[in-house]
Amino acid sequence: MPWQQRIGSQRDWFWRGWQTRYTYFRPPANAMAGTTPVILLHGFGASIGHWRHNLEVLGQYHTVYALDMLGFGASRKASANYKIQLWVDQVYDFWQTFIGQQAVLVGNSMGSMVCLAAAAAYPEMVKGIAMINLPDLSQREEAIPSWLQPLVFTAERVVAPMFVKSLFYLIRRPPILRRILSGLVYANPQAVTTELVEILAEPAQDQGAAAVFSELFKATNSPEYAPKVKTILPTLAIPMLLIWGLQDRMIPPSLARPRQYLELNPNLKLVELEHAGHCPHDECPEQVNQIVLDWLAAQFMQQSDHNISSVSSTSIEKLR
Repeated sequence: MPWQQRIGSQRDWFWRGWQTRYTYFRPPANAMAGTTPVILLHGFGASIGHWRHNLEVLGQYHTVYALDMLGFGASRKASANYKIQLWVDQVYDFWQTFIGQQAVLVGNSMGSMVCLAAAAAYPEMVKGIAMINLPDLSQREEAIPSWLQPLVFTAERVVAPMFVKSLFYLIRRPPILRRILSGLVYANPQAVTTELVEILAEPAQDQGAAAVFSELFKATNSPEYAPKVKTILPTLAIPMLLIWGLQDRMIPPSLARPRQYLELNPNLKLVELEHAGHCPHDECPEQVNQIVLDWLAAQFMQQSDHNISSVSSTSIEKLR
């Protein structure tokens, strides 16, 4: 089926006067379903469609929602003060409107940052979080020599914005986008399908998309854009799962050092995936779906409620 028919019951919801898109799956009536709802949050430049391989599978056991965050997908390309807290507030208001009971947040990349920040800001909403390739923008400063930082940061603030829209018009072209996905984002070029390129390229044609991209570029270079992972992570007392594609070239494990996060919070479980890049939920969805379902079953319901094979009980796992 076309991907639009594989992502559940899409609806529009107006948030702060802006049209936003969401979808949901409910378990079959005869299923041994869990009572914990799940909210899926996409990464930068993605949308609900990026979860097309996950929604129905997770929805066999849990009520699952996915949200196009403001500025992305089929949601309004609004002129707004874009930062992680904006999307945190959007998710919280969505949760208050449609869910009203503690939920598990699952995010990829930027969506992982939203999960983490939402758990800290609204503990009444968040029962647990699963993060897929979690960026920490503060690590970028650590990777740049101190003597070079003033030059780099000045160029980002002053020179780069002059070329951002031109860059956006270039990279939204499907052939260029396909090359970027194959060379930087995905470990397996065969996972970069025509369908995937369509999902990511179509919203970039919307009115206001170039302006949003420009605003986001400037925002991500501001210290107010996102909280520091190392500051928030130790404060959370909820179950947490971190899935990491070891062939991620956008946030290389050698730079991100995901295992260091285990030292910050004993409630965190890390699963490392071989042969996966920045978006394992799309690149190897069968593995990621199983990992998430196993973790949900172990943390939030009786294991006997599912006929799900256990992954492992160790704190660090590598799946090949």
